[in-house]
Amino acid sequence: MRKTTTYSPEVRERAVRMVLEHLNDFPSEWAAIEAIAPKIGCAAQTLHGWIRRQQTDAGQRPGQTSEERERIKALERENRELRKANEILRLASAYFARRSSTAAPVLRAFIDQHRDRLGVESICRVLQIAPSGYRRHAAQLRNPALRSCRARRDDTLILEIQRVWETNIQCYGAVKIWKQLRREGMEAARCTVERLMRRAGLQGIRRGQVVRTMVAGDKSLCPLDRVQRQFHADRPNQLWVSDFTYVST
Repeated sequence: MRKTTTYSPEVRERAVRMVLEHLNDFPSEWAAIEAIAPKIGCAAQTLHGWIRRQQTDAGQRPGQTSEERERIKALERENRELRKANEILRLASAYFARRSSTAAPVLRAFIDQHRDRLGVESICRVLQIAPSGYRRHAAQLRNPALRSCRARRDDTLILEIQRVWETNIQCYGAVKIWKQLRREGMEAARCTVERLMRRAGLQGIRRGQVVRTMVAGDKSLCPLDRVQRQFHADRPNQLWVSDFTYVST
């Protein structure tokens, strides 16, 4: 593998100054460059490029100055970041539109799907997520032993909840499952059972009839808005409006 040497601005400036000061001692500029480049420890082509850049910056040669090149690079870099941010927002809007929640597991799944192409740092910056949280999640996936005791216990308990729920023809709710687990010798708080059932999308059978407290009427019977919501009258008896059937007029 070829090693690339980096030269400080002071070294480049001194090398250019040596060439310009000793031009009269050599038959040509290139001869001066070939003689001075080994003393600096760089190639003659490299020193030639430094000289041309210095002349361009000084206005002695046409072309872009170093300041202009740096500004163009900064603008191109900013443009790339904006395009990437727009793509992340577009993908995120389509991804989260298909899901009813933007909770942490959904966000992490989105990053897992697009991290190779867009990068974790870029996605976290656009979606305003702490990269450290995702890094911790990725480390726990690689090594489950790094997960908290509660998370590991939840993984075991949710399997037991699923078993009891399916054994009882998917009728048991959180209270009955909680009592059944206690009868089997598994201690768990009732709120924990409720939380894990909610996470797994499990639900018991609810007895009783759903009561509708309000039934919409026939919209065709509604009177027309003949004043277009303009209820300001210029004279008495110009407008008569009543919206409530229990108000007598």
